[in-house]
Amino acid sequence: MIGVSLPLTGDFSEPGKGVERGYKAWAKIVNDKGGLLGRKVELKILDDQSNADRVVSDYEQLIGRDEVDLVFGPFSTRLVVPSARVAEEYGMLFVEPAGAAPEVFDQGFKNLFYAAPAVANDHYNHLADYILALPAGERPKSVAYAAMDDPFAQGTAYGLKEKLEKGGIKTVVDEVYPPNTTDFGSIAAKIADSKADMVVGGSQYQDGVNLIVALQQLNYQPKMAAFSTAPTEPEFAKAIGNKTEGILAPTGYTQKADYPSNKEFVEKYTKQFGKAPEEDEANAYTTGQVVAAAVEAADCASQDPECQSKLVDWLRGNEVETVVGPLKWDDKGRPQSAHMIQQWIDGEIQIVLPEAQKEADLVHPKPAW
Repeated sequence: MIGVSLPLTGDFSEPGKGVERGYKAWAKIVNDKGGLLGRKVELKILDDQSNADRVVSDYEQLIGRDEVDLVFGPFSTRLVVPSARVAEEYGMLFVEPAGAAPEVFDQGFKNLFYAAPAVANDHYNHLADYILALPAGERPKSVAYAAMDDPFAQGTAYGLKEKLEKGGIKTVVDEVYPPNTTDFGSIAAKIADSKADMVVGGSQYQDGVNLIVALQQLNYQPKMAAFSTAPTEPEFAKAIGNKTEGILAPTGYTQKADYPSNKEFVEKYTKQFGKAPEEDEANAYTTGQVVAAAVEAADCASQDPECQSKLVDWLRGNEVETVVGPLKWDDKGRPQSAHMIQQWIDGEIQIVLPEAQKEADLVHPKPAW
């Protein structure tokens, strides 16, 4: 039995439900092939209501009272850190799909692994390299940053900021806003007044949409625009009036990736849920793949300390093939890769970086929105 606590209600319920679908898709595909070590996988999923105190009691219940054999992580940095502490106390392997902020990896956890290509600060590595390799005349000279007061959202924006500043590109606006912000008029005005060549949004979904709409209303036309999370969501184009052309975003997953297990995942997930998987679902599925690889290699799945130690040690030293590509980790559980960069081109979002995965050439400068 595998224990999971997820935000099925509350602030993180939408992505939380996506993670739940990803876990369920993984369990079904594994069980259809005979299970893990010849045993059927059973998921026990609790609702933490997007609450950090609740997630702690959920994992204490799952491990201590329900005596699950394995655990999977929840959604979001805010829930991953407290739940990882519980797993660490019990000596349990803790693979998680959605805690990418730097603080996750600064806690000294020995049993934690993030099941995605890159931590938040490295999401834009390919874009930073692309920008800094442009001829001086084409490179943005100034950038405006606006980020939600959230470890993940800030991590994405500030990872890019650090790399561009090192390359001599000037920061002209640096705004941090509370998660519940809905009125972006004053932030948009600062960005428009700065006439920055590029705007970077460290965003989740609704805040990214609201900021873009506010910038459009002021007729601010950057030569480059990059936002985390929001542009990859299915509702994004409609939400900003279908003025998406040229907007960039990092992503750890594409349904078109030719990794061996991805074709099966997309096909079977779509059959199970009636639509293709997105990034949250893929990262959850990846979590299952990572844990399964360790279980098969260590030939055990139980709370026995020796078994859990074997699982952790095997992941420390090995690479795992997943639907988001091959993953390996450093000693803090950080994956050692970077996110792909997507861009809205001709009304659809396409991979433009890195070269090996690209579906289209990056459009620069950005067309007007």
